[in-house]
Amino acid sequence: MPPKKNMLRPKGAAAKKASIPPDPKSTRGVKTWKEATAWLRARGIEDIECITPDLAGVPRGKMMPTSKFTGDSSLALPSALYRHTISGEYPEETENFRYEPRDSDLKLLPDLSTLSVVPWETDPTAQVICDVVGSDGQQTSYTPRNVLKNILKLYDDKGWKPVVAPEIEFYLVAMNDDPDYPLHPPKGRSGRSILGGQGYSIAGINEFDELIDDIYHFSEKQGLEIDTLIHEEGPAQLEINLRHGDPIELADQVFLFKRTIREAALKHGIYATFMAKPMQGQPGSAMHIHQSVVDAETGKNIFSNPDGSPSKEFFHFIGGMQKYVPSALVMLAPYVNSYRRLTPDMAAPVNNAWGYDNRTTAFRVPVSNAAARRVENRLPSSDANSYLALAASLACGYLGIIKAIEPTAAAEGSANEGSVDLPRGLLEAVSLMENEPDFLEVFGEEFIGIYAGVKRGEFETFMQVISPWEREFLLLNV
Repeated sequence: MPPKKNMLRPKGAAAKKASIPPDPKSTRGVKTWKEATAWLRARGIEDIECITPDLAGVPRGKMMPTSKFTGDSSLALPSALYRHTISGEYPEETENFRYEPRDSDLKLLPDLSTLSVVPWETDPTAQVICDVVGSDGQQTSYTPRNVLKNILKLYDDKGWKPVVAPEIEFYLVAMNDDPDYPLHPPKGRSGRSILGGQGYSIAGINEFDELIDDIYHFSEKQGLEIDTLIHEEGPAQLEINLRHGDPIELADQVFLFKRTIREAALKHGIYATFMAKPMQGQPGSAMHIHQSVVDAETGKNIFSNPDGSPSKEFFHFIGGMQKYVPSALVMLAPYVNSYRRLTPDMAAPVNNAWGYDNRTTAFRVPVSNAAARRVENRLPSSDANSYLALAASLACGYLGIIKAIEPTAAAEGSANEGSVDLPRGLLEAVSLMENEPDFLEVFGEEFIGIYAGVKRGEFETFMQVISPWEREFLLLNV
Protein backbone atom coordinates (compact mmCIF):
# COMPACT_ATOMS: atom_id res chain seq x y z
CA MET A 1 0.00 0.00 0.00
CA PRO A 2 1.49 3.39 -0.93
CA PRO A 3 2.10 5.83 1.95
CA LYS A 4 -0.58 8.42 2.66
CA LYS A 5 0.06 11.95 1.55
CA ASN A 6 0.68 14.65 4.14
CA MET A 7 -2.54 16.70 4.05
CA LEU A 8 -0.65 19.73 5.32
CA ARG A 9 1.38 19.92 2.14
CA PRO A 10 0.18 21.97 -0.82
CA LYS A 11 0.09 20.41 -4.26
CA GLY A 12 2.03 21.55 -7.29
CA ALA A 13 5.42 23.19 -7.61
CA ALA A 14 5.63 24.02 -3.92
CA ALA A 15 5.69 20.31 -3.13
CA LYS A 16 8.72 19.52 -5.33
CA LYS A 17 11.88 18.26 -3.67
CA ALA A 18 14.63 20.72 -2.96
CA SER A 19 17.63 20.64 -5.25
CA ILE A 20 19.65 22.80 -2.86
CA PRO A 21 19.86 22.09 0.88
CA PRO A 22 18.48 24.82 3.16
CA ASP A 23 20.82 27.46 4.52
CA PRO A 24 21.49 26.37 8.12
CA LYS A 25 21.90 30.05 9.08
CA SER A 26 18.49 31.06 7.69
CA THR A 27 16.28 32.38 10.47
CA ARG A 28 13.05 32.55 8.51
CA GLY A 29 11.38 30.44 5.87
CA VAL A 30 12.11 27.53 3.58
CA LYS A 31 10.82 26.63 0.12
CA THR A 32 9.92 22.95 0.32
CA TRP A 33 8.90 20.26 2.77
CA LYS A 34 12.27 18.56 2.40
CA GLU A 35 13.97 21.79 3.43
CA ALA A 36 11.50 22.22 6.29
CA THR A 37 12.37 18.78 7.66
CA ALA A 38 16.08 19.58 7.55
CA TRP A 39 15.54 23.06 9.05
CA LEU A 40 13.55 21.68 11.99
CA ARG A 41 16.02 18.85 12.59
CA ALA A 42 19.02 21.21 12.55
CA ARG A 43 17.46 23.26 15.33
CA GLY A 44 16.22 20.35 17.40
CA ILE A 45 12.63 21.65 17.18
CA GLU A 46 10.27 19.54 19.28
CA ASP A 47 6.92 21.28 18.71
CA ILE A 48 5.47 23.51 16.04
CA GLU A 49 2.63 26.03 16.28
CA CYS A 50 0.47 26.21 13.14
CA ILE A 51 -1.23 29.61 13.40
CA THR A 52 -3.50 31.80 11.33
CA PRO A 53 -5.21 35.15 12.09
CA ASP A 54 -8.93 35.29 12.84
CA LEU A 55 -11.00 38.38 11.96
CA ALA A 56 -9.57 40.23 14.96
CA GLY A 57 -6.00 39.26 14.07
CA VAL A 58 -5.76 36.89 17.04
CA PRO A 59 -3.51 33.87 16.34
CA ARG A 60 -5.61 30.70 16.12
CA GLY A 61 -4.46 27.21 15.32
CA LYS A 62 -2.95 24.07 16.75
CA MET A 63 0.33 22.87 18.22
CA MET A 64 1.79 19.48 17.32
CA PRO A 65 5.01 17.49 17.60
CA THR A 66 7.44 18.12 14.77
CA SER A 67 7.26 14.49 13.68
CA LYS A 68 3.53 14.81 13.12
CA PHE A 69 3.93 18.11 11.24
CA THR A 70 6.36 16.59 8.74
CA GLY A 71 4.58 13.24 8.60
CA ASP A 72 1.11 11.99 7.77
CA SER A 73 -1.17 14.64 9.22
CA SER A 74 -3.82 17.23 8.45
CA LEU A 75 -5.02 20.31 10.29
CA ALA A 76 -8.51 21.77 10.40
CA LEU A 77 -10.42 24.50 12.20
CA PRO A 78 -14.21 24.98 12.38
CA SER A 79 -15.64 27.61 10.05
CA ALA A 80 -17.49 29.19 13.00
CA LEU A 81 -14.11 30.45 14.23
CA TYR A 82 -14.47 33.31 11.73
CA ARG A 83 -17.92 34.27 12.95
CA HIS A 84 -17.37 34.96 16.64
CA THR A 85 -16.75 38.29 18.34
CA ILE A 86 -13.60 39.45 20.12
CA SER A 87 -15.28 38.36 23.38
CA GLY A 88 -15.90 34.86 22.00
CA GLU A 89 -19.65 35.17 21.45
CA TYR A 90 -21.61 34.16 18.37
CA PRO A 91 -24.03 36.80 16.99
CA GLU A 92 -27.54 35.98 15.88
CA GLU A 93 -28.00 35.26 12.18
CA THR A 94 -29.37 37.97 9.91
CA GLU A 95 -30.20 38.14 6.22
CA ASN A 96 -26.55 38.75 5.30
CA PHE A 97 -24.81 37.09 8.25
CA ARG A 98 -25.18 33.33 8.19
CA TYR A 99 -23.40 30.40 9.78
CA GLU A 100 -22.23 27.52 7.61
CA PRO A 101 -25.08 25.00 8.08
CA ARG A 102 -22.80 22.06 8.89
CA ASP A 103 -20.07 24.13 10.61
CA SER A 104 -17.71 22.19 8.38
CA ASP A 105 -13.95 22.24 8.71
CA LEU A 106 -11.53 24.65 7.11
CA LYS A 107 -8.09 23.26 6.32
CA LEU A 108 -4.82 24.89 7.27
CA LEU A 109 -2.03 24.92 4.66
CA PRO A 110 1.32 26.03 6.12
CA ASP A 111 3.14 28.77 4.23
CA LEU A 112 6.67 27.46 4.65
CA SER A 113 8.16 30.86 3.81
CA THR A 114 6.97 31.99 7.28
CA LEU A 115 8.61 29.16 9.26
CA SER A 116 10.57 30.51 12.22
CA VAL A 117 11.47 29.73 15.81
CA VAL A 118 9.41 30.86 18.81
CA PRO A 119 12.22 32.46 20.82
CA TRP A 120 10.37 32.98 24.10
CA GLU A 121 9.50 29.30 24.55
CA THR A 122 11.72 27.27 26.90
CA ASP A 123 11.46 24.10 24.78
CA PRO A 124 12.66 24.28 21.15
CA THR A 125 9.52 25.42 19.32
CA ALA A 126 8.79 26.73 15.84
CA GLN A 127 5.82 28.52 14.28
CA VAL A 128 4.38 28.74 10.80
CA ILE A 129 1.58 30.93 9.43
CA CYS A 130 -1.09 29.00 7.56
CA ASP A 131 -3.40 29.79 4.70
CA VAL A 132 -7.01 28.66 4.99
CA VAL A 133 -8.90 26.65 2.39
CA GLY A 134 -12.27 24.93 2.32
CA SER A 135 -12.79 21.18 2.33
CA ASP A 136 -12.66 21.33 -1.48
CA GLY A 137 -9.20 22.90 -1.40
CA GLN A 138 -10.42 26.30 -2.63
CA GLN A 139 -9.34 29.44 -0.78
CA THR A 140 -11.97 30.91 1.50
CA SER A 141 -13.11 34.41 0.61
CA TYR A 142 -13.49 35.75 4.15
CA THR A 143 -10.33 34.75 6.04
CA PRO A 144 -8.01 37.77 6.51
CA ARG A 145 -4.92 36.53 4.66
CA ASN A 146 -7.09 35.58 1.69
CA VAL A 147 -8.94 38.92 1.71
CA LEU A 148 -5.58 40.67 1.28
CA LYS A 149 -4.44 38.18 -1.37
CA ASN A 150 -7.60 38.86 -3.36
CA ILE A 151 -6.85 42.60 -3.37
CA LEU A 152 -3.27 41.95 -4.47
CA LYS A 153 -4.61 39.80 -7.31
CA LEU A 154 -6.53 42.82 -8.61
CA TYR A 155 -3.26 44.77 -8.76
CA ASP A 156 -1.43 41.83 -10.32
CA ASP A 157 -4.01 41.59 -13.09
CA LYS A 158 -3.08 45.17 -14.04
CA GLY A 159 0.65 44.46 -13.96
CA TRP A 160 1.14 46.35 -10.69
CA LYS A 161 2.62 45.47 -7.31
CA PRO A 162 1.84 47.46 -4.13
CA VAL A 163 4.64 48.26 -1.71
CA VAL A 164 3.80 49.08 1.92
CA ALA A 165 5.52 50.03 5.17
CA PRO A 166 3.48 49.95 8.42
CA GLU A 167 4.26 51.94 11.54
CA ILE A 168 2.81 50.44 14.73
CA GLU A 169 2.23 52.37 17.96
CA PHE A 170 1.56 50.68 21.29
CA TYR A 171 1.55 51.39 25.01
CA LEU A 172 3.35 49.70 27.85
CA VAL A 173 1.07 49.61 30.91
CA ALA A 174 1.32 48.30 34.44
CA MET A 175 -0.30 44.93 34.99
CA ASN A 176 -3.91 45.18 36.05
CA ASP A 177 -6.31 42.25 36.23
CA ASP A 178 -9.41 44.32 37.08
CA PRO A 179 -11.00 45.90 33.98
CA ASP A 180 -12.94 48.36 36.17
CA TYR A 181 -9.72 50.22 37.03
CA PRO A 182 -8.04 52.61 34.55
CA LEU A 183 -4.69 51.64 33.05
CA HIS A 184 -1.55 53.55 33.99
CA PRO A 185 2.08 53.56 32.81
CA PRO A 186 4.54 51.06 34.31
CA LYS A 187 7.64 52.00 36.25
CA GLY A 188 10.82 52.19 34.21
CA ARG A 189 14.38 51.50 35.28
CA SER A 190 14.36 54.78 37.25
CA GLY A 191 11.68 53.32 39.50
CA ARG A 192 9.19 56.00 38.47
CA SER A 193 6.25 55.87 36.07
CA ILE A 194 7.11 57.65 32.85
CA LEU A 195 5.03 60.75 32.00
CA GLY A 196 3.66 61.98 28.68
CA GLY A 197 5.29 64.52 26.39
CA GLN A 198 8.24 62.22 25.67
CA GLY A 199 7.97 62.24 21.86
CA TYR A 200 11.27 61.05 20.32
CA SER A 201 12.86 61.01 23.78
CA ILE A 202 15.89 58.73 23.98
CA ALA A 203 15.61 58.83 27.77
CA GLY A 204 12.03 57.56 27.42
CA ILE A 205 13.27 54.57 25.42
CA ASN A 206 16.12 53.98 27.86
CA GLU A 207 13.59 53.60 30.68
CA PHE A 208 12.76 50.20 29.14
CA ASP A 209 16.17 49.22 27.78
CA GLU A 210 16.03 45.57 28.82
CA LEU A 211 12.54 45.05 27.43
CA ILE A 212 13.50 46.70 24.13
CA ASP A 213 16.61 44.52 23.97
CA ASP A 214 14.32 41.49 24.24
CA ILE A 215 12.07 42.84 21.48
CA TYR A 216 15.09 43.16 19.19
CA HIS A 217 16.43 39.76 20.24
CA PHE A 218 13.10 37.99 19.74
CA SER A 219 12.63 39.74 16.38
CA GLU A 220 16.10 38.80 15.14
CA LYS A 221 15.52 35.16 16.04
CA GLN A 222 12.33 35.18 13.94
CA GLY A 223 13.86 37.00 10.98
CA LEU A 224 11.71 40.09 11.57
CA GLU A 225 13.27 43.40 10.57
CA ILE A 226 12.72 46.55 12.61
CA ASP A 227 13.64 49.76 10.80
CA THR A 228 13.43 52.19 13.73
CA LEU A 229 11.95 52.40 17.22
CA ILE A 230 10.92 55.66 18.89
CA HIS A 231 9.11 56.92 21.98
CA GLU A 232 5.80 58.54 21.09
CA GLU A 233 3.91 61.36 22.82
CA GLY A 234 1.93 59.24 25.29
CA PRO A 235 3.43 57.94 28.56
CA ALA A 236 5.31 54.70 27.77
CA GLN A 237 3.96 54.81 24.21
CA LEU A 238 6.38 53.37 21.66
CA GLU A 239 6.35 53.06 17.88
CA ILE A 240 8.04 50.47 15.67
CA ASN A 241 8.60 51.19 11.99
CA LEU A 242 9.00 48.27 9.58
CA ARG A 243 10.93 48.25 6.32
CA HIS A 244 8.87 48.57 3.16
CA GLY A 245 8.00 45.50 1.16
CA ASP A 246 5.35 43.05 -0.04
CA PRO A 247 1.95 43.54 1.65
CA ILE A 248 1.51 39.87 2.62
CA GLU A 249 4.99 39.73 4.13
CA LEU A 250 4.44 42.98 6.03
CA ALA A 251 1.00 41.91 7.28
CA ASP A 252 2.62 38.68 8.49
CA GLN A 253 5.30 40.71 10.27
CA VAL A 254 2.77 42.93 12.05
CA PHE A 255 0.84 39.80 13.05
CA LEU A 256 4.00 38.29 14.56
CA PHE A 257 5.32 41.58 15.98
CA LYS A 258 2.23 42.09 18.10
CA ARG A 259 2.69 38.65 19.60
CA THR A 260 6.43 39.23 20.05
CA ILE A 261 6.01 42.58 21.80
CA ARG A 262 3.37 41.20 24.17
CA GLU A 263 5.61 38.26 25.09
CA ALA A 264 8.63 40.51 25.68
CA ALA A 265 6.55 42.78 27.92
CA LEU A 266 5.17 39.86 29.93
CA LYS A 267 8.72 38.67 30.54
CA HIS A 268 9.28 41.99 32.36
CA GLY A 269 6.03 41.93 34.32
CA ILE A 270 4.12 44.53 32.31
CA TYR A 271 1.53 44.56 29.53
CA ALA A 272 1.92 45.78 25.98
CA THR A 273 -1.41 46.88 24.51
CA PHE A 274 -2.45 47.72 20.97
CA MET A 275 -5.77 49.19 22.03
CA ALA A 276 -6.49 52.30 19.99
CA LYS A 277 -7.22 54.40 23.10
CA PRO A 278 -6.11 52.67 26.30
CA MET A 279 -5.85 55.76 28.54
CA GLN A 280 -8.25 58.67 28.84
CA GLY A 281 -6.74 62.05 27.99
CA GLN A 282 -3.72 60.52 26.24
CA PRO A 283 -3.01 60.14 22.51
CA GLY A 284 -4.29 57.02 20.81
CA SER A 285 -2.19 54.41 19.03
CA ALA A 286 -2.14 54.28 15.24
CA MET A 287 -0.92 51.90 12.56
CA HIS A 288 0.09 54.30 9.81
CA ILE A 289 0.49 52.65 6.40
CA HIS A 290 2.86 54.00 3.75
CA GLN A 291 1.81 52.88 0.26
CA SER A 292 3.18 53.03 -3.25
CA VAL A 293 2.61 50.97 -6.40
CA VAL A 294 5.31 49.77 -8.78
CA ASP A 295 5.21 48.28 -12.26
CA ALA A 296 5.60 44.53 -11.76
CA GLU A 297 8.04 44.19 -14.69
CA THR A 298 10.19 47.29 -14.39
CA GLY A 299 9.92 47.94 -10.66
CA LYS A 300 9.35 51.64 -11.36
CA ASN A 301 6.99 53.62 -9.17
CA ILE A 302 3.79 54.28 -11.13
CA PHE A 303 3.09 57.29 -8.89
CA SER A 304 5.84 59.19 -10.77
CA ASN A 305 6.17 60.14 -14.44
CA PRO A 306 9.51 59.66 -16.25
CA ASP A 307 10.34 63.33 -15.60
CA GLY A 308 9.77 62.84 -11.85
CA SER A 309 6.45 64.68 -11.65
CA PRO A 310 3.40 63.09 -9.94
CA SER A 311 1.46 60.79 -12.27
CA LYS A 312 -2.27 60.63 -12.86
CA GLU A 313 -2.25 57.25 -11.05
CA PHE A 314 -0.84 59.01 -7.98
CA PHE A 315 -3.68 61.52 -7.87
CA HIS A 316 -6.32 58.92 -8.67
CA PHE A 317 -5.01 56.69 -5.87
CA ILE A 318 -5.48 59.61 -3.47
CA GLY A 319 -8.91 60.31 -4.95
CA GLY A 320 -9.91 56.71 -4.28
CA MET A 321 -8.67 56.95 -0.71
CA GLN A 322 -10.74 60.09 -0.16
CA LYS A 323 -13.88 58.61 -1.67
CA TYR A 324 -13.81 55.09 -0.26
CA VAL A 325 -11.83 55.04 3.01
CA PRO A 326 -14.70 56.51 5.09
CA SER A 327 -16.78 53.50 3.97
CA ALA A 328 -13.90 51.12 4.70
CA LEU A 329 -13.09 52.68 8.07
CA VAL A 330 -14.56 49.76 10.03
CA MET A 331 -11.67 47.64 8.71
CA LEU A 332 -9.16 50.28 9.84
CA ALA A 333 -10.89 51.14 13.14
CA PRO A 334 -12.68 47.90 14.07
CA TYR A 335 -13.90 48.42 17.66
CA VAL A 336 -15.93 50.84 19.75
CA ASN A 337 -12.67 51.92 21.39
CA SER A 338 -11.14 52.75 18.00
CA TYR A 339 -13.43 55.77 17.59
CA ARG A 340 -12.26 57.24 20.89
CA ARG A 341 -8.93 57.82 19.14
CA LEU A 342 -10.51 59.54 16.14
CA THR A 343 -11.59 62.68 17.97
CA PRO A 344 -10.65 66.34 17.38
CA ASP A 345 -7.55 67.72 19.12
CA MET A 346 -6.09 64.31 19.97
CA ALA A 347 -3.28 64.10 17.38
CA ALA A 348 -5.32 61.95 14.99
CA PRO A 349 -6.97 62.98 11.70
CA VAL A 350 -10.75 63.29 11.69
CA ASN A 351 -11.01 64.11 7.98
CA ASN A 352 -10.51 62.59 4.55
CA ALA A 353 -8.21 65.36 3.34
CA TRP A 354 -4.76 64.94 1.84
CA GLY A 355 -1.70 67.15 1.81
CA TYR A 356 2.04 67.37 1.28
CA ASP A 357 3.94 66.61 4.50
CA ASN A 358 0.82 67.53 6.49
CA ARG A 359 0.24 65.34 9.55
CA THR A 360 -3.21 66.78 10.18
CA THR A 361 -4.54 65.13 7.02
CA ALA A 362 -5.79 61.55 6.76
CA PHE A 363 -3.61 60.99 3.71
CA ARG A 364 -0.15 62.50 3.92
CA VAL A 365 2.38 62.63 1.11
CA PRO A 366 5.83 62.57 2.75
CA VAL A 367 8.78 64.47 1.33
CA SER A 368 10.65 62.09 -1.00
CA ASN A 369 12.30 61.70 -4.37
CA ALA A 370 10.26 60.49 -7.36
CA ALA A 371 11.20 56.83 -6.90
CA ALA A 372 9.92 56.84 -3.30
CA ARG A 373 6.73 58.85 -3.89
CA ARG A 374 4.06 57.36 -1.62
CA VAL A 375 0.86 58.04 0.29
CA GLU A 376 0.66 57.56 4.05
CA ASN A 377 -2.73 56.52 5.39
CA ARG A 378 -2.86 57.92 8.94
CA LEU A 379 -6.34 56.68 9.85
CA PRO A 380 -5.79 53.00 10.83
CA SER A 381 -5.50 52.31 14.54
CA SER A 382 -3.09 49.78 16.01
CA ASP A 383 -5.97 47.50 17.06
CA ALA A 384 -6.74 46.75 13.40
CA ASN A 385 -6.10 43.36 11.85
CA SER A 386 -3.01 44.07 9.71
CA TYR A 387 -4.27 41.96 6.79
CA LEU A 388 -7.66 43.64 6.68
CA ALA A 389 -6.26 47.15 7.21
CA LEU A 390 -3.84 46.73 4.31
CA ALA A 391 -6.55 45.16 2.16
CA ALA A 392 -8.95 48.03 2.85
CA SER A 393 -6.42 50.78 2.24
CA LEU A 394 -5.05 49.25 -0.97
CA ALA A 395 -8.55 48.44 -2.26
CA CYS A 396 -9.62 52.07 -1.91
CA GLY A 397 -6.55 53.27 -3.81
CA TYR A 398 -7.10 50.63 -6.50
CA LEU A 399 -10.70 51.71 -7.05
CA GLY A 400 -9.50 55.29 -7.36
CA ILE A 401 -7.04 54.38 -10.11
CA ILE A 402 -9.47 52.14 -11.99
CA LYS A 403 -12.30 54.68 -11.83
CA ALA A 404 -10.01 57.70 -12.41
CA ILE A 405 -11.27 59.53 -9.32
CA GLU A 406 -9.86 63.03 -8.98
CA PRO A 407 -8.86 64.18 -5.47
CA THR A 408 -9.64 67.49 -3.89
CA ALA A 409 -7.00 70.18 -3.73
CA ALA A 410 -4.21 69.46 -1.26
CA ALA A 411 -4.95 70.85 2.20
CA GLU A 412 -2.99 73.88 3.35
CA GLY A 413 -2.62 74.32 7.09
CA SER A 414 -4.58 72.24 9.60
CA ALA A 415 -7.23 69.94 8.12
CA ASN A 416 -8.78 69.17 11.52
CA GLU A 417 -10.48 72.50 12.12
CA GLY A 418 -13.75 71.81 10.27
CA SER A 419 -16.41 69.19 10.77
CA VAL A 420 -15.56 65.52 11.26
CA ASP A 421 -15.65 63.82 7.85
CA LEU A 422 -15.57 60.24 9.14
CA PRO A 423 -18.00 57.87 10.86
CA ARG A 424 -18.20 58.77 14.55
CA GLY A 425 -18.98 55.27 15.78
CA LEU A 426 -18.84 51.57 14.99
CA LEU A 427 -22.43 51.08 13.78
CA GLU A 428 -22.25 54.02 11.39
CA ALA A 429 -19.00 52.64 9.99
CA VAL A 430 -20.53 49.18 9.50
CA SER A 431 -23.49 50.65 7.62
CA LEU A 432 -21.24 52.65 5.32
CA MET A 433 -19.27 49.52 4.41
CA GLU A 434 -22.44 47.53 3.69
CA ASN A 435 -23.92 50.29 1.54
CA GLU A 436 -20.91 50.86 -0.73
CA PRO A 437 -21.73 48.92 -3.93
CA ASP A 438 -18.18 49.13 -5.31
CA PHE A 439 -16.93 47.06 -2.34
CA LEU A 440 -18.73 43.99 -3.68
CA GLU A 441 -16.24 43.76 -6.53
CA VAL A 442 -13.16 43.99 -4.31
CA PHE A 443 -14.17 42.31 -1.04
CA GLY A 444 -17.08 40.11 -2.05
CA GLU A 445 -20.53 39.73 -0.57
CA GLU A 446 -19.61 36.86 1.75
CA PHE A 447 -16.82 38.73 3.55
CA ILE A 448 -18.87 41.92 3.91
CA GLY A 449 -21.80 39.99 5.39
CA ILE A 450 -19.67 38.06 7.87
CA TYR A 451 -17.56 41.03 8.94
CA ALA A 452 -20.57 43.32 9.40
CA GLY A 453 -22.40 40.64 11.41
CA VAL A 454 -19.46 40.14 13.75
CA LYS A 455 -19.02 43.90 14.27
CA ARG A 456 -22.70 44.35 15.08
CA GLY A 457 -22.43 41.47 17.53
CA GLU A 458 -19.49 43.15 19.24
CA PHE A 459 -21.42 46.39 19.55
CA GLU A 460 -24.29 44.56 21.23
CA THR A 461 -21.97 43.03 23.84
CA PHE A 462 -20.47 46.48 24.45
CA MET A 463 -23.94 47.91 25.06
CA GLN A 464 -24.45 45.42 27.89
CA VAL A 465 -21.68 47.09 29.93
CA ILE A 466 -22.47 50.09 32.15
CA SER A 467 -19.64 52.63 32.02
CA PRO A 468 -18.21 54.78 34.85
CA TRP A 469 -19.49 57.89 33.00
CA GLU A 470 -23.06 56.63 33.29
CA ARG A 471 -22.68 55.87 37.01
CA GLU A 472 -21.05 59.23 37.68
CA PHE A 473 -23.42 61.54 35.81
CA LEU A 474 -26.70 59.65 35.60
CA LEU A 475 -26.89 57.86 38.95
CA LEU A 476 -28.16 60.83 40.98
CA ASN A 477 -28.93 63.45 38.34
CA VAL A 478 -31.67 61.97 36.18
